[in-house]
Amino acid sequence: MTSDKAFAITSFEDRLSRFFAGRPGLCRYLGNLESKFFRDEIEDLSVDRPVYVTGLTRSGSTILLELLAAHEQTAAHQYRDYPLVCIPLWWNRFVDLAGGGRGEPVERFHRDGIRVTPRSPEAMEEILWMMFFPDCHASSRSQVMDGRTRYPAFESFYRDQIRKILYLRRGSRYLAKANYHVTRLAYLKTIFPDARFVIPVRSPVAQAASLSRQHRLFCEAEARDPRVLNYMRIAGHFEFGLDRRPVNTGCGKTADRIMDLWNSGQEARGLGLLWASVYRYVGGLLAADDALRAASIVVDHDDFCRFPEKILAKIYDHCGLTVDLEFLRQKAKTIFPPREDRPFPFTREEQAAIEAEAGEAYAAMRRFTG
Repeated sequence: MTSDKAFAITSFEDRLSRFFAGRPGLCRYLGNLESKFFRDEIEDLSVDRPVYVTGLTRSGSTILLELLAAHEQTAAHQYRDYPLVCIPLWWNRFVDLAGGGRGEPVERFHRDGIRVTPRSPEAMEEILWMMFFPDCHASSRSQVMDGRTRYPAFESFYRDQIRKILYLRRGSRYLAKANYHVTRLAYLKTIFPDARFVIPVRSPVAQAASLSRQHRLFCEAEARDPRVLNYMRIAGHFEFGLDRRPVNTGCGKTADRIMDLWNSGQEARGLGLLWASVYRYVGGLLAADDALRAASIVVDHDDFCRFPEKILAKIYDHCGLTVDLEFLRQKAKTIFPPREDRPFPFTREEQAAIEAEAGEAYAAMRRFTG
């Protein structure tokens, strides 16, 4: 998704994506068939310390993804992989033959200053999870996948998918941004014991303001063009827009309460409660699991903007990605504080409500930043 110009979903893309989204069994079959076809090319590729960027959306996760994707060893899904993410090798060949998959950088649809092309890294693997876990975004039930979760068919498919991305992009380390993985950290650690997790956090008031702006922006776009809503659903983006859904971390009726607050016009308090619910869960998980804590680095967005070179060095080191000083300095120069030229969407009373809901959870998460 990019600017209004680039986010013009074509009728072909819309029809193709809807056709396959409604046939997850076919997608699984095609994905396994592609893996079998390319078995000789991918069989010996090891999935070594995959890197996952995951946190509540609008926390700086895209910037982190792009910085990590700039490393020569990493390989990630890209915008051009949509909609047939399940067969990345065949689909990318088709895109190349059709003369697509290229383009000049344009500001993405979020209007946050981030410029992308079809070859920019993007959160695309959620499509794969929905193929095997069709209820993984149902807010009425816990979305947590813990260390006891097992699904051999998915795990085999997923491992092959990662190998195909490594082969396609000529990388040795898989990289993914996936905001919903905050409820799957323990499961991913079970699948890949050597995985590395980069968990961004941001002050609840600033993040809620950004979420609220994006929600309004996407609601307007989806009302104008149903194809945008189709894209959001098929790509697994329920963070904002007409089909916004809270993450259910298994904490009683919290998700129901968030929906009730939103539906009653208490946008700010609902977002504050969402922030608290997600990061209380993550914080509790890190506190209780020493191995998962060692595999994770928590990045405070405000600190990152103030001390980019120092914190970026820590991130690369945590992920086991070697960089030289010049590379580090050049990448640090691209990190800026969020734009402040837009109207703030909340009153003082609403900001206080966000702090009341999420302030304690934010303080607890900051203790993990070191």
